Amino acid sequence: MGQTVSEKIISRHIGRSVGAGDLVVTPVDGVMATDTTAPLALKAFEKMGGTKVFDPTKCALVLDHAVPPPNERIANLHKMMRAFAAEQGMRLFEIGEGICHQVMIENAYVKPGDIFIGADSHTPTYGAVNAMASGVGSTDLAATMMTGKIWLKVPESIKIICNGQLQTGVSAKDLILYLVGKITISGATYKSVEFEGEAFEGMTVASRMTIANMVAEMGGKTAIVNPKGLELDYDFDPIYPDHDAHYVDTFEFDVSNLEPQVAAPESPDNVVNISQHAGQEINYAFIGTCCNGRLEDLQAAAQILKGKRIKSGVRMVIGPASKNVMLEAMNDGTLQILMNAGASIITPGCGPCVGTHQGVPGNDEVVISAANRNFRGRMGNPNSNIFLAAPATVAASALAGCITNPKEFL
Repeated sequence: MGQTVSEKIISRHIGRSVGAGDLVVTPVDGVMATDTTAPLALKAFEKMGGTKVFDPTKCALVLDHAVPPPNERIANLHKMMRAFAAEQGMRLFEIGEGICHQVMIENAYVKPGDIFIGADSHTPTYGAVNAMASGVGSTDLAATMMTGKIWLKVPESIKIICNGQLQTGVSAKDLILYLVGKITISGATYKSVEFEGEAFEGMTVASRMTIANMVAEMGGKTAIVNPKGLELDYDFDPIYPDHDAHYVDTFEFDVSNLEPQVAAPESPDNVVNISQHAGQEINYAFIGTCCNGRLEDLQAAAQILKGKRIKSGVRMVIGPASKNVMLEAMNDGTLQILMNAGASIITPGCGPCVGTHQGVPGNDEVVISAANRNFRGRMGNPNSNIFLAAPATVAASALAGCITNPKEFL
């Protein structure tokens, strides 16, 4: 029997053929931790007797979840990370450089065919570039930093086929929201989710990252977007599944008539066509995060907001996914359009997503967000309500003051 992409990648790393369910110890090509997970990982590293990371060129720490630090405690955690990185000779991405998943791909820390381990649940994002990437806890991350290896169970695989091209005004975010709604938040638990079909073939790396990112909201272990049509700044050998690979489930959808989608409170799989919530008043619009803070996302919002002003009584926050994204958006005029429309631009990083600071909503306020999670209290206030949507929908809703189909402005 043939192999899925995950099975092929693991087999190449350990030097023998594996299948779903096998327990393996495999070398990794890179590890990463953020300011939410690294402090615990560094303490565990010390308790395990660690003195040197396995390869400082393959290990990175990222300050992104609470930047700049909102209080003394977090400032000291950042200080700890800086000291460890300097001692080990490894890269630390400083305040404002960007979100972990964005900077890992921008700086080619992860490449096609790699096995990458990150102490963050959205690490499957790297499946956008044909890599196998998984999120782990701080203790597992510490052990991997020491040894350069990790144990795992080879995951079973699910195949999702999407036929047809997305309509104007419908983006990768709408597609992945739709798919999360179909698969549900536990439907891919510990599975590798492989995406293929016409809908993905013309996608940019940024759009592929949005797709792979929200596999975490399906419970998935890792994600692989079929590399057909993938364009990178360097040469690579794409890894495809065998024609007779085994999948525990295969789902097929025609997405040519897909409408913009929204996920209503309080779950990313509470997804419906936008028409079911059109007219819902909002107080707060947010575009950013590891899901939708890239240049094309900001440009989609600017296309709708150009020459207009957001609704009085609505505030809009934009969090670029990285410094590079921010500079590109400055250079092409995107940021000026957004700011002229009334949006506030914050430090590149995770921003309000996790609810640490930089945009906690008030009681009973309604948020429309381009993030990936809307669980109760996700943005820091359990008494607010969060709808998830694509950047274009967020921008259109900010203009109208209520949830609005972006096609009305295109």
